Amino acid sequence: MTGLPETITACLFDLDGVLTGTAVLHREAWKRTFDEFLRARDGAGFAEFTDHDYAAFVDGRPRADGVREFLRSRGIVLPEGEPDDPVDAPTVNGVGNRKNELVLKIIDERGVNPYPGSVRYLEAVKAAGLRIAVVTSSANGAKVLDGADLSKYVEARIDGIVIREQHLKGKPAPDSFLAGAAALGVEPAHAAVFEDAQSGVQAGKAGGFGYVVGVNRADQAEELRAHGADIVVDDLADLLEDR
Repeated sequence: MTGLPETITACLFDLDGVLTGTAVLHREAWKRTFDEFLRARDGAGFAEFTDHDYAAFVDGRPRADGVREFLRSRGIVLPEGEPDDPVDAPTVNGVGNRKNELVLKIIDERGVNPYPGSVRYLEAVKAAGLRIAVVTSSANGAKVLDGADLSKYVEARIDGIVIREQHLKGKPAPDSFLAGAAALGVEPAHAAVFEDAQSGVQAGKAGGFGYVVGVNRADQAEELRAHGADIVVDDLADLLEDR
């Protein structure tokens, strides 16, 4: 019923873009943040933050990693600063905190909507007796899960807060997914990873997980396959055998 190999006993879901439509909100917040930063730095002739920049350098990564990787692609190096830097601080953490403040404002204004197909799939996974964890680089995982009424499905949550507290490497390293499997008490070979980001699919492949599902929300099916997805679907409901 779940479209997964029989050896799979647990599912590790990314959140934004896999279970909820909040990836669009994150992309909007990143673009506004980086465009404002670049405009202030380079003037009217600045080169804007693009969808390619989001997919290549930011999507799926912990916040500070995304800031660092994107700015490095533009030849810009900022001091790290501290995790509680103010939003106007010219540091990696300051830029990241500016983005987080903005995305929280957007979420409060627009709410959180789960994908209907993802809700159907969570229900099917739960009915099949598979374990469920959410693995997200976002520090707002609990807020988004609660806002989408999805917390009731989730046994374990590895989010940006846990990643920072446990000093885990962010995606594309597999550490956060490995922590999710450990929290459920399952071996990676018996867990499936569900990801919409190239960095997340790469993390699932690197971790030796039993099945990696790429979720094609941003017209990047070939890129997801190239980064290690065993299968690519447009919606999680596509995996259901009774669809």
